[in-house]
Amino acid sequence: MKLFSREWGDGDRYAVLVHGVMSDSRNWRRVGPVLASHGYHVIAVDLRGHGHSRRAAEYSAELMAQDIVDTVPTRPELVMGHSLGGLTVSLAIERLEPQRVVYVDPAFSCPATNGFQRWLAPAFLRTLARQSATRIAKRNPRWDPADVAIEVATFKAFDRAVLPVVLTPAAMRAPEVMTVPSLVILADDSRLVRPEQAELLRDQGFQVRVVPGSGHVINRDDHDGFMRALDGWI
Repeated sequence: MKLFSREWGDGDRYAVLVHGVMSDSRNWRRVGPVLASHGYHVIAVDLRGHGHSRRAAEYSAELMAQDIVDTVPTRPELVMGHSLGGLTVSLAIERLEPQRVVYVDPAFSCPATNGFQRWLAPAFLRTLARQSATRIAKRNPRWDPADVAIEVATFKAFDRAVLPVVLTPAAMRAPEVMTVPSLVILADDSRLVRPEQAELLRDQGFQVRVVPGSGHVINRDDHDGFMRALDGWI
């Protein structure tokens, strides 16, 4: 499936940005222009069932990965994926052949640790997706009001049939080997990459950095801290 994308810059090197679940390419509204100022042609996609991309009869991380491959240029200099986007990027690496990859608090494990939590998770996420701007701002006091408004809009736009993808623990896994230079940027006390998993990634050669005090959507919680964490990678 060809995905909707938004772009910044017209440099001669490409950066591909992939958002997380219940979000869309607007998640990168501040990151895209910064990368463009570094000489990148930035392409941020809306995953299937999100934003302006079409809804689909079927969802899986593998299908989402193929959609990215079908939409963006091969061999980009940089690919960056947040949360579910990080998982899908990890599955597309061999076909995309980027020079380097940045995983932003990626969905490498399921935060619902037992059967009861997984049973409750769909209802929790449906409730989350119906939250008002006031509630979102209260949960995320460091966010810019523009990001709160975008969150409301993206929650309304995404296809709830996507949710089983992110609630299947077997689908959420870290790469077994590092095939290209890779940076993992983690939220403080990440629920998707626990400390023991972060150590395993380090042992495999991944560089792992934590943005202190940040929540899951790091670039919205602490944009400056997020950009500092990218030092040497852009």
